[in-house]
Amino acid sequence: MADQIVESLQEQEEREEREHFARVINSFKFYKLYSVKRLHLSKESYYQLSEQHRLRIPRYLENLEVIQTCIVHNYEVLKLMLQDCQYMFLNKDEAITDADFERVKKADCAPPTTEEMDKVKTVIKQIVRDWGEDGRVEREACYQPVMHAVLTRVGSRKPSDVKILIPGAGLGRLVFEFARLGYSCQGNEWSLHMLLASNFILNKCQERNSFVIYPWVHQFTNNLATKDQARRAVFPDISPHQVSSDADFSMVAGDFTKIYTEPNSWNAVVTVFFLDTAHNIIEYLETIYNILVPGGYFVNLGPLLYHWSGQAREMSIELSYEEVRKIMLDIGFEIEKEDMNVRCSYTQNPLSLMQHYYNCVMFVAKKPLGRNSHHDNAS
Repeated sequence: MADQIVESLQEQEEREEREHFARVINSFKFYKLYSVKRLHLSKESYYQLSEQHRLRIPRYLENLEVIQTCIVHNYEVLKLMLQDCQYMFLNKDEAITDADFERVKKADCAPPTTEEMDKVKTVIKQIVRDWGEDGRVEREACYQPVMHAVLTRVGSRKPSDVKILIPGAGLGRLVFEFARLGYSCQGNEWSLHMLLASNFILNKCQERNSFVIYPWVHQFTNNLATKDQARRAVFPDISPHQVSSDADFSMVAGDFTKIYTEPNSWNAVVTVFFLDTAHNIIEYLETIYNILVPGGYFVNLGPLLYHWSGQAREMSIELSYEEVRKIMLDIGFEIEKEDMNVRCSYTQNPLSLMQHYYNCVMFVAKKPLGRNSHHDNAS
């Protein structure tokens, strides 16, 4: 009986995962319709103007048509990301049944939520942040400090002998940069929206600047010039194939704390804008300590936005950096370096009249030599 209950729970979990995957796919498919509906709101407002006022903005409708063309182009890029995507995260020995496809079909009929569509729009901007020339300034502000911190501490070793884990890897650029230097590097990402895009860029984009996307078409406010909303961006700014074919370079889908449980297995864990994605940040810190080898490094840069904060039916432990720091010391970390007020932006439109910046904390913490897991320390 107990075995039957376990099997039933497993089947339910697998079904829920497949249905979630179907909804993510559906949000990409819904992008054009959702975005064009937003344009209709602008058109309706235009037709409520008096004739005299409409004459003062003679190219208003023409600009909306330009924006619609950009949306359609974005949709074509998103469709490329969906090719063969149903096979991406399934075990190779796991057959897809007719019932699975039927559930996908039913999910397609359910309109995505605003939150799901916001994730699609974020992916489009994230492409520029991680893989476009326009995102270079943001990348350098975030990635250069953490890479420098790692390389100055492990640089004397043979790169392929150094195992680096990057939870919350997003579209995989930081993983790529370490792998390009020869390090054994793995990215972990929970968001299927991000994983679909990273799979496309890392595995399907053959040449530099081979695709065009319009990342700012959804910004209807704070535009300095009318043309800024339809500004194009090309990607990727570097060929993902610059990584050696025999490099130990991978991306893993799933929950960080559930996947990474093997003690003393990573030389460095690098997190950028990741810690505050936790429901329970204490669990994140304990997991990182546990999986680091003695003498390994935890390098972090980011704010403490706490993504689940205030959401109904979602656990969220919101701690100050002062509290986070104390917990790290209690767990056993030795803090080697701290920089406060590291100014960074995230998927920021550089031409927008409104700019949003984080004063991030950047730190390097070491798991002392002679220490094993957090549980060993606690005992």
